[in-house]
Amino acid sequence: MSSSGNFAFSRDNDAKARAIVGRYPEGHQASAVLPLLALAQEQNGSWLPQPVLDYVADYLAMPSIRVYEVASFYDMFNTKPVGRTQIRVCTTTPCWLCGSDDVVRACQDALGIEVGESTPDMQFFLREFECLGACANAPMMWIDDDYYEDLTYDSTKAVVEALMRGERPTPGPQTGRRASMPAQRKTTLLEDPHRDGKGKKEGPGKPDEEPVDKARPEAEVKKQAVKVEREGRPADEVGERTSAKPKDPDAR
Repeated sequence: MSSSGNFAFSRDNDAKARAIVGRYPEGHQASAVLPLLALAQEQNGSWLPQPVLDYVADYLAMPSIRVYEVASFYDMFNTKPVGRTQIRVCTTTPCWLCGSDDVVRACQDALGIEVGESTPDMQFFLREFECLGACANAPMMWIDDDYYEDLTYDSTKAVVEALMRGERPTPGPQTGRRASMPAQRKTTLLEDPHRDGKGKKEGPGKPDEEPVDKARPEAEVKKQAVKVEREGRPADEVGERTSAKPKDPDAR
């Protein structure tokens, strides 16, 4: 890790940064500011001092103040020194109702710190976070790039203590369920009604072929038939798949 005053992307991160910037059209490189700040923060020990922000601004040829605005707006960026491993506990309503207070308490007990503090060795930083989009697996926490879900006091403490030993616990639900499946058992879609092939309707296209047209409800077809008859056109072709004929530009 370089010191903040002479920060520069490492060779690997510079290659990543160039690839990220290459995704955007010429003249719109500033759109890469979010991923580049994330890359810089990871390299610089989980925080972004002003020299690092200035480096990213120069890298993208954009005013430094624009980078400061982004870094100070988004919660995932830290502009003050914090522990390298960030433990973010979701305490928004769904997680709170499912016991996020116990998750916070387990983290505090394991780390010996309060929310918003870092451990003395600067290895861990504990904070509360707003909704992380895993409400079906509440309560949960986000650690570095991993989600740990379906937590209790005991399972949370076990995850944090494993991290303190240098291990990487298996991410995802900590109760053994798969992803967001019902915690007890499935209550819907218990069987495939077309598994035996009975009652399965085939569309006009061939198997594994994109449909050539979307079906229209019968009532809509009849309504359209009445409309075209009023216009003096034959209604018996309504709903049929016929090639459209070019209109006469001189027709009135």
